[in-house]
Amino acid sequence: MADCCIPLDSDQAGFTPVGRQSSDTATPTLHCPHCQTKGKSVDTQTVKAQLAVSLETLRSNQYRFCAAARCPVVYYAEDVPQIYTEKDLRQRVFQKAGRDLNVTICYCFSMTLADLKSNNLQPPAITAIERVNAGIQAGQCACDIRNPQGSCCLGNLRAALTHIRQE
Repeated sequence: MADCCIPLDSDQAGFTPVGRQSSDTATPTLHCPHCQTKGKSVDTQTVKAQLAVSLETLRSNQYRFCAAARCPVVYYAEDVPQIYTEKDLRQRVFQKAGRDLNVTICYCFSMTLADLKSNNLQPPAITAIERVNAGIQAGQCACDIRNPQGSCCLGNLRAALTHIRQE
């Protein structure tokens, strides 16, 4: 979690739907095949944990996470033309949900944007950041697996709280 607390860029837009996968080989790519945003490398274990489809569909050991809000691609392979969208996952992805209040923003501690807006956290006096930091210190964090981006949610939480305060 070396990149913990760094929010991913999610303001890229635009996409053109393409097929899910092909047996053709492709030149390794660091950029999303839909929106051309440079994706963040994620551990294959994270992809496996997030997928709701059969793991027999995996064709690569090198996947990237596309954080672009308006792009349907969540994961794409670097070495073969293969993508996974939110429909292929077990849960919704914060970066793809815009400002949907019911989307989870912290996957380890089950916090939604609605929780942040209403300060509906337990105990009430604790802030979201304090709660996550306490969980990390207690060894209760599993962002590398539970968070679709494969890293800590603190950057996302901070960005969301800043946005909420500015509203």
